[in-house]
Amino acid sequence: MKPFLLLFIFLTSYLQDFAQSYSRDVLKENREKTFRNIVNHTINSNLSVKLTDSTEDHWQDAFAAIELIHYRSPWIDNKIHIAFNEMQKRSPAYQRSLLELGYSTYPGIFNTQARSLLLETTDAKVFAMCVSYLLKTEQPEAEKKFLLEQAFKKLSENAGDPILEQLIYQINPEENKTAIPSVHSLLQKKYLPGHVLLISFQRVNRDYPGIVMVRDENGNFMKDDNGNYFTVPQLARSVASLPGYLTNGNTPEGIFRMYGFDNSKGIFIGPTSNVQLTMPFEKIASHFFSNPNLADSDWSIERYKKLLPENFRDYYPALQTYYAGKAGRTEIIAHGTTIDPAYFKGKPFYPLTPTQGCLGTKEIWDETTGTIIESDQQLLSNTLTKAGGPYGYAIVINIDDKEEPVTINDIIPFLKLANQK
Repeated sequence: MKPFLLLFIFLTSYLQDFAQSYSRDVLKENREKTFRNIVNHTINSNLSVKLTDSTEDHWQDAFAAIELIHYRSPWIDNKIHIAFNEMQKRSPAYQRSLLELGYSTYPGIFNTQARSLLLETTDAKVFAMCVSYLLKTEQPEAEKKFLLEQAFKKLSENAGDPILEQLIYQINPEENKTAIPSVHSLLQKKYLPGHVLLISFQRVNRDYPGIVMVRDENGNFMKDDNGNYFTVPQLARSVASLPGYLTNGNTPEGIFRMYGFDNSKGIFIGPTSNVQLTMPFEKIASHFFSNPNLADSDWSIERYKKLLPENFRDYYPALQTYYAGKAGRTEIIAHGTTIDPAYFKGKPFYPLTPTQGCLGTKEIWDETTGTIIESDQQLLSNTLTKAGGPYGYAIVINIDDKEEPVTINDIIPFLKLANQK
């Protein structure tokens, strides 16, 4: 190989690595400037504009910013009361944005407004968000029965609506819910042979981080340099923490197609290589099912179920990506972060930071130099490359409802059971 070509390859690799390990957005002065701009302009200035049909988008931008940085003041709280009191005469987009903020930041305060809106809205997503808002705080059994009746009524008027079907499962009494199957079946060599797998094990309560593991195309789970199973913490919680079938909700349970790396220029995702994922209906069926013989729109829940182990095929939560994709949810990936973790200090997932529903890993940045100190995302990307590349499937599954982070010790028993089969 010619010396010039060697130098070119070296410099290209060096520049790519440098780009992934540097972000000007994490510099202390830039983080402080971003915070001031969010407070002064995105929140205060937008909420100072009189609320009309033509200024709803200003208020929506403010709602999203308040939610992200958890910024509150008596003046802002008063504006949010005005926003909820006028909610019924506003557009569905405004209603969804406000209900998302209410769910994340003002639970239980605006139950009267949410109950009134659910009785008159014709928008399935607004209806589901009103019900979810009410269920965020403890409701008497009579109220839960009323909400379930309203959901069935709405579904009878909109047969097959994926949002309403998921909502009914969400509010159904506990005794009608199926126990979580043993996840050992996801860990067996014979499961989805020939595909690289990214498996994210989570808790029902997404305030607690899960872990991600990688299986190579030969069916072997990747290990680190010390011979231990490769794992890094992974957060599947969104900022809003809405149910996964709703836009900006937690990462849905189920199967995603994994199809390569990309790099984001977004201010909060950061430059580290992210893992591209697609949900059912987001692209053509032949892409998702890795079958070029399928027609572009050849979707069916039965075909999706065949991607699951037998013990998961009748487990409704594992179908969530299918119904969330059918409902229009898109753009969920696995990525790092440049969000200031200080926004979430004191939360069970700190120093990880929530997203808009993606799978997020921990990245710690030097605020003085802008360089990365610790990147679980880069470790994940490197491991996927060693496993055969980021082409296969990603699976997100809740393993139980314990109120603590997932660790490899939670998964070892399932790995042992998988190896016995």
